[in-house]
This record gives sequence, structure tokens and C-alpha cells, in this order.
Amino acid sequence: MSSYSATNTLSSSEDQLVIYGQLVVGPPGSGKTTYCHKMGDYLKAKFGESNVKLVNLDPGNDVLPYTCDLDVCDLITVEDVMDRLKLGPNGSLLYSMQFIDENFQEGVLGKIPDLFKNCNKMEPCWILFDMPGQLELYTHVQAIKSIISKLEKADYRLCCLNLVDSHYCSDPGKYIACLLTCLTSMLHIALPYLNVLSKVDLAEKFGKLPFSLDYYTEVLDLEYLTDMLDADPLTARYKSLNNAVASIVENYGLVSFLPLDVNNPQLLTKIAQAVDKCVGRFVT
Repeated sequence: MSSYSATNTLSSSEDQLVIYGQLVVGPPGSGKTTYCHKMGDYLKAKFGESNVKLVNLDPGNDVLPYTCDLDVCDLITVEDVMDRLKLGPNGSLLYSMQFIDENFQEGVLGKIPDLFKNCNKMEPCWILFDMPGQLELYTHVQAIKSIISKLEKADYRLCCLNLVDSHYCSDPGKYIACLLTCLTSMLHIALPYLNVLSKVDLAEKFGKLPFSLDYYTEVLDLEYLTDMLDADPLTARYKSLNNAVASIVENYGLVSFLPLDVNNPQLLTKIAQAVDKCVGRFVT
């Protein structure tokens, strides 16, 4: 029996539905919404539409390519905040997330059980949370951390997927900076965590990569990249900083990536299996 076969999602001690969740984060443009769409279709094909729900928690993402089961844009949008409070885009997003956090029980959490009222209790139930992408939401304000805490208290089995665009691999400086932001997010979000290198089918769109894709997914010896930066007159002046950042990433030893092409079923399956292990839903 494969690790993705059906399991009973009812607790052995009480008739309580177990809900698994993926919090999909990452910079704007990294493919979070597309991933939610494709992974949602993938999981629905395995477990049925009644067992897989998509929730949009990004108040700035009001145009979705998939049918959303629960959308915070029905509660508040960044555009409305900009119009009414005359704030800029980032300020409006921060305000919106704080508003969502304050009203999360009534606006989101309290509505989720109704989404699964017709589910097949012999199959796992999944929620894909399409999250906003701005890094400061995860490092400088408490709204996202508070929302995650509320979901955990409701006993949802969560993991976080951080999507990063593979085009960063074409620039050593961007790639090392990306590693640092991934590490920062991992340390701030206290959940089982997977970093995903998205759009690997387009990794060489801007030129051939200096190393194989495995070098970037496994985050191998970064000295090769810092040497490339030292050879560039524009970045050589930051040699000490580059080496320090690379050293921090290597010393923690936490960052690695799973490759993703949303049109490749094999890569989607590997992501799904890794998520299963993160949330504790796998068959030995």
C-alpha cells in the first residue's frame, strides 16, 4: 500500500474530524495561487471534491483561477482599505491582515466545519490556504502568527510550504539572499516547513545555470557562489557580507528545496508525499 492510500480521518477516541492543512507562502509571483489550484485538483482527484477545500487568506488577491470555498476578500480587501483609509498598498495589507486576525473566528474558522459537512470521513480532509506573500507579515507583525496559533488550537494538522521562483538560481546574489529569507521565515513560522523551488521548467529561461539544479535544491557548498560574487566588480565590494550570509545559512543547515513544476504529476506527487510526512499522515 502506498503512502498516499486512504486512511481513516476519525480519531479513535472520539468522533472528531481530522483536518490537514497546507499554508502556502512565498514572495509575490512565486506561484502560490497556481500551486493551490493544481494541488487542489490533484488532491480532489484522490480524495474527492468534498474532502478538499481552498481558502484564500490574501486580501490583495481578488482574482483567483480556481473556485474558492472561503475567501477573505468577502470580508475585507486591500483595495477597499486603500480607498477608505488612504493608505498605501503595504499599509493597507498590514491593516487588512490585522483585521482578519481580529475577526478570524467569525469570518474564517467558524465557517470551516460547514465546508466539510458532506465529506467522506473515511478519507483525509485537506485545506489549502493561499497566503499573502509579503515577507514582513511573517517577520515583523503578529497577525499571521496569531492566525496560525488559532488554527493550531482548533487542532488542524498544519504544515507550511514556502514557494520560491527558480529564476533566482540564475543570479548568485539573489539566490543567497533568497536562502536567507527562507531561513528567516522558517525560524519565525513555528510549523513543519517545506521550501519549494517553483517553476523549475523555466529555471534556465534567462540563461543556462552555472550548476545543476540539484546544487540549488540541496543547497550544496555555497563557497562556489560567493567566489562568483567576488569575481563580479559590482558585488566584490560586499565580499565580507556575502560570506557572512552564506555562512549563516550553512551553519543552520535547515534550508533545502523540493523542485516543482505544477504541470509535472510526478513532482506534484513528491510534494504531496513530503507534506504527508510533515503533517504526520503517512503509512509505514
